[in-house]
Amino acid sequence: MKKAVFFFILMVSVLSCNATDAWKDREGFVDPEKVRAAAEVKPHPRQLAWQQLELTCFFHFGINTFTDVEWGDGTEDPKLFNPTELDCRQWVKAVKAAGFKLAILTAKHHDGFCLWPSKYTTHDVASSLYKNGQGDVVKEFVDACRAEGIKIGIYLSPWDRHEKTYGTDAYNDYFDNQINEIFDLYGPDIDEFWFDGANGEGPNGKKQVYDWNRFYKTIRERNDNCVIAVSGPDVRWVGNESGLARESEWSVVPATARDQDDIAAAFEEGGFHYENITPEEMEALGITSYNYDASSEYMGDRVAISAAEEAIWYPAECDTSIRPGWFYHDYQNLQVKSLAKLMDIYYKSVGRNSVLLLNIPPDKRGLLHDRDVKRLKEFGDTIKEIFGENRAAGAKRTDSEVSGENYQMTVELDLGEEKWFNRLSIGENIANGQRVEKFALEVWNGRDWKEVERSTTIGYKRLLKFPLQKAQKVRINIVQSRYIPEISSIGLYYSSLY
Repeated sequence: MKKAVFFFILMVSVLSCNATDAWKDREGFVDPEKVRAAAEVKPHPRQLAWQQLELTCFFHFGINTFTDVEWGDGTEDPKLFNPTELDCRQWVKAVKAAGFKLAILTAKHHDGFCLWPSKYTTHDVASSLYKNGQGDVVKEFVDACRAEGIKIGIYLSPWDRHEKTYGTDAYNDYFDNQINEIFDLYGPDIDEFWFDGANGEGPNGKKQVYDWNRFYKTIRERNDNCVIAVSGPDVRWVGNESGLARESEWSVVPATARDQDDIAAAFEEGGFHYENITPEEMEALGITSYNYDASSEYMGDRVAISAAEEAIWYPAECDTSIRPGWFYHDYQNLQVKSLAKLMDIYYKSVGRNSVLLLNIPPDKRGLLHDRDVKRLKEFGDTIKEIFGENRAAGAKRTDSEVSGENYQMTVELDLGEEKWFNRLSIGENIANGQRVEKFALEVWNGRDWKEVERSTTIGYKRLLKFPLQKAQKVRINIVQSRYIPEISSIGLYYSSLY
């Protein structure tokens, strides 16, 4: 697969030395019928419920916490694992207070060490000093989530650098057995399984050919409402580990975005970058469909959809860590992300039609560090303070008729009196699809409408920041849409913060 990608890029560079910058002139390659059809693609109820979570979190915790590395090699002594003050309830309470709705635990990372007593390996907590081998971190985590009303996610690494069968057909049995074991011990209400795309060599020097369809089938049979991310059919990786969505983030994308070889390669190499290839070069190469990589700026735009044989609902998840690393390291205690940085990430993930997945790594004690807990509280409190009072609540709403081939319309709000605001939250009824491509926020100044801010996609939620405004009447001007817009929510807020 990598060789094919290299040949493709090489051919493009040979055929053209003056590729246009980022596909600027592309409208001639739009297929209106495919664009219109994409507006009818809808989420599965499990995907819709997942999108409504908005804030989810990761707990990277395991043998790496005690060896002080990010990726273990599978040769670790299990006895190193001994969190003497483990309190999963402390973790879950901290994220719940900050507004997070789902938590994911790294039950098994690439080192193969299992945080539960697995009958399929001895590289697990049963061989550790934790509770003299009688401990079960996954159980404590699941119990804490249930007690606090937080949804449960399990990260299970397909790559296993310890398991001797890795690289053979027998490993697919091993991995499928462990998925079933998780459900047997802690299910059936596991809300999400999270698989990354890492696929390196195992102890025998071989890479594994994963039987993804088998793994998906097992999960669907055990709990059809369980979301499978991000090497999975329900949720895609946004393409970076900075927590940032695209300026125009579509949940409807070419079906090729779900190709597992591409996902694995994107994880291994940080994503492919094809976006400088022009439509003319595609035509010269005889390419009629286009495998948009995870990091492409144009993941779901009109040309991407036009070039695709099929469009699917495949929403983006933005993952990042509150620290530079994913696992806890003492030397990073002074490198916890600032509140300003976390708020910027919030606006550019949740506020761009995505779900934020924020990692907070427990330390060797088995506790979240005080600095992380403090920052989480500040983060949650700030979101509540900014978005606590909707100044558009109770406003009289008037929707205009839809007109033109771009389905233009306006949504006018009469607030009843002049009010101050500098934040907009707007959402589409994505149960019926994602449609809006361009819109503008306008205010009535007593004589005419003044444009305040212009933006692109909306999707489940779009958050905009702009200079302070005072107005009684506000208008959303839908400039371009793929079909009749369905605006389900509009909020106006005032903030002196971030």
